[in-house]
Amino acid sequence: MPRFFIPNSAVGVRDDGTKTVMICGEDALHIVKSLRMKAGEKLDVCDMGRREYSCVITDVGETVFAEVTDERYSDTEPPYTAVLYQALVKGDKFDTVVQKAVECGVSKIIPVITDRCVVRLDKKGAAKKAERWQRIALEAAKQCGRSIIPEIGELMTFKEAVADASKADIPLFCYEAERGYTLSDALANTKAEPTVAIVIGSEGGFSVSEAKHAIEKGMKCVGLGKRILRTETASSFVLACLCYEFEL
Repeated sequence: MPRFFIPNSAVGVRDDGTKTVMICGEDALHIVKSLRMKAGEKLDVCDMGRREYSCVITDVGETVFAEVTDERYSDTEPPYTAVLYQALVKGDKFDTVVQKAVECGVSKIIPVITDRCVVRLDKKGAAKKAERWQRIALEAAKQCGRSIIPEIGELMTFKEAVADASKADIPLFCYEAERGYTLSDALANTKAEPTVAIVIGSEGGFSVSEAKHAIEKGMKCVGLGKRILRTETASSFVLACLCYEFEL
């Protein structure tokens, strides 16, 4: 079933009490030109208040109008808030990170510059990249049935990221050299609906000084098992473990 996000203001009520929705812009164009949908066909929309609407299209054009046939509160979001602090990586790997992290339940993704990053961006360059990453997050959210569109945050330095991440209930610093303290240990005896910060390094991992700084600032330095994961795999792995721990 095609799925679209709309602002709360796009939901209206007729005099007879029937709810309607209005879909504009690129989404309306996609419905008409790409999907070739017509009046009478069905689609789902989700507003910014995490309410989902099953709808039947009543009119198509530059703006698409639809009548609500069913309304419910979305239950697709995880019972925790996970923020990913991902070091910049080469090529299109960050695209993959964004797509898979959204599918696995992340709430926000923040790009980070670390000591071993090959890619170097300033704030302006990162803002341009963020537009692309936000579009990828939107499409991934539509595809997997999310009720929110995870946000791509502003570029942070490593120290800025650690300072922010350390405020979470479960601040995870994923470090390949950690062999004693595991992700399972970090998730034991945690409170309900926690905030979780996940800090992931670049292709070369973190430097020793970065790991030392993260621990000093209160991060939980965790290992992710006996195998070394690629940077574009690590975040999805951690998010999948969170899903297993809190949802399955």
